[in-house]
Amino acid sequence: MSDEYVLLIREPNWDPEAMTAEEWQAGMAGHQAFQEAVVAAGERIVASSALQPITQATKITPRAGGDPLITDGPFGETAEVITGFYSFTAATPGQARELAAMVPTGGWVELYPVLVLDTVR
Repeated sequence: MSDEYVLLIREPNWDPEAMTAEEWQAGMAGHQAFQEAVVAAGERIVASSALQPITQATKITPRAGGDPLITDGPFGETAEVITGFYSFTAATPGQARELAAMVPTGGWVELYPVLVLDTVR
């Protein structure tokens, strides 16, 4: 039985509008190769998406006894941002790491096993 993993793509602040057509096509080819490798391994992509630049993000900070603090991006304290994610299945943690290493990025990826909530006590 396969487990689900979430992969976060972290990069220095990026602007897809500033990318050349060649840079965009190379990145998309790399993502396509990752997706095809997941399927070839008998696994599946559960969900995936690219995210808008941090200038479009909103930070919501809860405050005890009051309304949350709403801050529009960009956020000065953020050096790297999450630019996209995948949720996919893998048979083993090793397989998940091998597949995750294929994702193209100008930064790095973080891989998390999904916590199955009905097994938490």
